[in-house]
Amino acid sequence: MATRSANMKGFFKQKKNTKSTSSKKGSSKRSPTNASTVGSNVTQPPALISHGSIDLKDDHDQAEEVLRQFDMNMAYGPCLGMTRLSRWERAQKLGLNPPKEVEILLKGDRASSECLWDGRV
Repeated sequence: MATRSANMKGFFKQKKNTKSTSSKKGSSKRSPTNASTVGSNVTQPPALISHGSIDLKDDHDQAEEVLRQFDMNMAYGPCLGMTRLSRWERAQKLGLNPPKEVEILLKGDRASSECLWDGRV
């Protein structure tokens, strides 16, 4: 059994960093050259740039954003396999107090009845 531990110590040999960091007078933290930043189009791949502006948001309005936030909130239970309205009604029956704004949006004809994850998972 002692042989096994000796072999393992040799196999997983570790080296300590012996360089002293106290000899440096101040460190200048720079961001990596390949980091993505919103203010710069240099680091953005061409696929994300559309007509001179960064295309990071989907084309959806404020109502769809509210519904997506409702879909992502797990406090109202899972959303797969059911429509948004049936999920809202189930949450209401269970006393989870879903937002009334979501109900108003869902009962209108403009909003999509399928959840954000429908067809993606």
